[in-house]
Amino acid sequence: MAPIPRLKPYAGPALLSYGFRPFFLLGSIWAGLEVLAWLPMFYGELSVATAFSPRDWHVHELLFGYVPAVVAGFLLTAIPNWTGRLPLQGAPLLGLVVAWLTGRAAVMLSADIGWAAAAVLDCAFLALMVAAVAREIIAGKNWRNLPIVAVLGLLAGGNLAFHLEAHVEGTALTATRVGIAAIIIMITVVGGRIVPSFTRNWLLRRPPGRLPAPFGRFDSVCVVLGGASLALWVADPADTATGAVLIAAAILNTVRLARWAGERTAADRLVLILHAGYAFVPLGFLLAGLAAFDVTAPSAGIHAWTVGAIGIMTLAVMSRASLGHTGRALVATPALEMIYALAVVAAVARVCATLHPEWNGVLLHLAAFTWAAAFLGFAGLYAPLLCRPKWPAVRSRK
Repeated sequence: MAPIPRLKPYAGPALLSYGFRPFFLLGSIWAGLEVLAWLPMFYGELSVATAFSPRDWHVHELLFGYVPAVVAGFLLTAIPNWTGRLPLQGAPLLGLVVAWLTGRAAVMLSADIGWAAAAVLDCAFLALMVAAVAREIIAGKNWRNLPIVAVLGLLAGGNLAFHLEAHVEGTALTATRVGIAAIIIMITVVGGRIVPSFTRNWLLRRPPGRLPAPFGRFDSVCVVLGGASLALWVADPADTATGAVLIAAAILNTVRLARWAGERTAADRLVLILHAGYAFVPLGFLLAGLAAFDVTAPSAGIHAWTVGAIGIMTLAVMSRASLGHTGRALVATPALEMIYALAVVAAVARVCATLHPEWNGVLLHLAAFTWAAAFLGFAGLYAPLLCRPKWPAVRSRK
């Protein structure tokens, strides 16, 4: 994201001066704490007053708790650059933060306050975000980014469906797939623009060589086929026709990733991690497709998408955007590189736990603790940047 062009006069807390500040910080803290709470819930060692099953609570708080916080931070910071309009700051931004926090508390206490009240309180945040994003894009006549409103609306609808399905059916399997599909579509759209863009910007300062292919017709085909395969997966994940289309989407997205010259980015971890995160998108398509032919367990593809693509891509975007918008050099410090490594280990361990059930216990714990360490580590490392108005610049490493 380019620097925000202009600001309203603002003298309040730095944390509320840009959308990325509170949402990246609170979202990363919640991502780590949620998993640390879920593991003992999974083993029956901890119970909370939620109407959801432990599995549904864990899934919901990743898809509809953590991810919307990151999406909000990204969009509230990016949209002023897209539209030329003023960013949300101060009290209006605080209102959105309170709405998000209220949702987390409502879901946690839904057994006490009732599932319907929890659904209303929880769904309010995404509904407000859809309205805010739509208003800014339409007012700024930024029609190119209007599809983001539709994807955000799909995520909001999936959240409501999750509450309804969990209440009626006892578990929310279809709504889980809706939420995953909406987020993966968002990654293929947004990631398909920022990964080659950031890669190109960095490679242009290096010796001549292959550059990423610009967004074109092939990318559009990848996005459309990926969206179609995910729609089929939501409707009937076990159908072999669904599996065939998912595998086709995996092949095209693998080719798409290869066109972005990721092999030339090893020296810049901020760029390399974007490629590593996106690699879990085609892997998820492949594993979900193979599951339709009973080759792998259905959860293998789900965890490649959620822990891998979603977890790593959001960390990559949060770390890069936070550095850029606080005036820091776009350089991955050793501490940040360790955070990236922990996130990759978590993703690989979680997928392998599904593929190798005999190692499930060990790998599940490894995935949970490395995930929590990555996100809580990010929160600890970046809290000073996100909470302070200015931060002294550091020199880039050679």
